[in-house]
Amino acid sequence: MEISEKRATLIARLIKAGELWISGEEEVDSFFDTVNFRFHGAGGFEADYAGLRNYFKSVRAAFDERSIKRGIIVAEGDYVACQTWIRGKFVREFTQSPEGPLPPNGQYITFELTNIFRFDEQGRVAEEWVQTDQRSLLRQLLF
Repeated sequence: MEISEKRATLIARLIKAGELWISGEEEVDSFFDTVNFRFHGAGGFEADYAGLRNYFKSVRAAFDERSIKRGIIVAEGDYVACQTWIRGKFVREFTQSPEGPLPPNGQYITFELTNIFRFDEQGRVAEEWVQTDQRSLLRQLLF
């Protein structure tokens, strides 16, 4: 597979995986190395695949009208970095906020993320690093 073809394939898989996380479709498992996957998040949040799956389950439970948008995407070898915005209306308790469970405020919330993904030889996400402005997120969640 040519480098540009591989890059396009990884980016397409990344975009589709994000859409599946937000929608809750079970097909998302095929996009990840579910056994060896490691997540490294803001504030020292570390998780395996099951932990990340539970986190997104809590997002889907708390937010209606969810959407995901990718911004600038840069790919190099087995790594893809991108800007990500996840948006939804906060209508039920968010059990996995950075401050623990929070009651809904009825407002639209935008998670602004910078992600770096590492893909394995099969084109599955094997590792992810995320940075986000926790203060901005909490300001939206609390007010």
